[in-house]
Amino acid sequence: MQTLLLSVLMMSPGDHNTLPEWAISEPDNRLKPAIQARIDQKTKPLGALGQLENLALQIALVQGAPERLALDRPLMLVFAADHGIAAEGVSIASSKVTAQMVMNFLAGGAAINCFCRANHLPLKVIDAGIADELRPAPFALINQRLGQGTANFAQGPAMSRTQAIAGLRMGDTLAAGEIAAGSRLLAFGEMGIGNSSSAAAILAALSGARDAADIARCVGRGTGITAEQLDKKIALVQQAIARIHDTSPLNVLMEVGGFEIAQICGAMLATAAAGQLILVDGFIVSAAALLAVRINPRARHYMIFAHHSEEPGHRLILQLLDAKPLLDLGLRLGEGTGAALAWPLVQAAASFYNQMATFESAGVKV
Repeated sequence: MQTLLLSVLMMSPGDHNTLPEWAISEPDNRLKPAIQARIDQKTKPLGALGQLENLALQIALVQGAPERLALDRPLMLVFAADHGIAAEGVSIASSKVTAQMVMNFLAGGAAINCFCRANHLPLKVIDAGIADELRPAPFALINQRLGQGTANFAQGPAMSRTQAIAGLRMGDTLAAGEIAAGSRLLAFGEMGIGNSSSAAAILAALSGARDAADIARCVGRGTGITAEQLDKKIALVQQAIARIHDTSPLNVLMEVGGFEIAQICGAMLATAAAGQLILVDGFIVSAAALLAVRINPRARHYMIFAHHSEEPGHRLILQLLDAKPLLDLGLRLGEGTGAALAWPLVQAAASFYNQMATFESAGVKV
């Protein structure tokens, strides 16, 4: 809680045009040998639980090597917003689908609802700036609107500096509130027609891609567009990248980001500042994670990467973040679905760490 308070205090509430500073602590690596020894003493061959052992080690380091790992009050946060680039026809659907899918989330009928229910993971939905504002706003929808979608980044900046910083702060405040209420892990999902274009542009800008071939590797088919649409999408991202000379994370967010991406990024930074776990979904959420790590590299220690998306740019982001995701199921839906499916694996890692007998306690001699 002390770290969380430091995070809030350092955000200069009076200056809404200044990038907040997040006080994020490094996990104490001096604890690593003791944690690893505890894992190795479990009744199994060394390394036999593979990635689950690495995950348990990460959680224990983040939580300061407690006797029991805690995953209290896990929560899925799905942020929704629209993108001006969608007007260029880079998706199979129009921006109206964003609002329709938000209503589907609230009615419990989407894939993310099914997976959250199946895995007992509570879900909250945030309107970060969908084009068609829902009126009257459903009671269950959290209103954090930054506008009626971003501007078309092929023609100019997606958002103003004020909007970008406001988005980071809104995400921070929401996450801080959930952590204050007891959440030890926050999972993130998104919805927004056109947001795979935004994520691709963020990746291209932050990875230093400049020529057509490098930019093309960042761009994928998103919702399943045609080859002609894909060529246009690549050209529009290249057009935007050509004007970006300042590749600082805040400027990249302003130039080609999305309102939902801004709020996810701020929420991730607040979660890391509070010393809690971040469960990262696919391509778009990973683009927010990349922004967060570029703002404060220490945020990376708190991130668990759920799955490998079918979007080609996701592989590049995972490489940049030195991340090995838990699942590879050929998913490309978004919504937080990969994170919801990975949540039981996080629970399993904590369960074996907490409950599995050691050779000594079980009386097993090898």
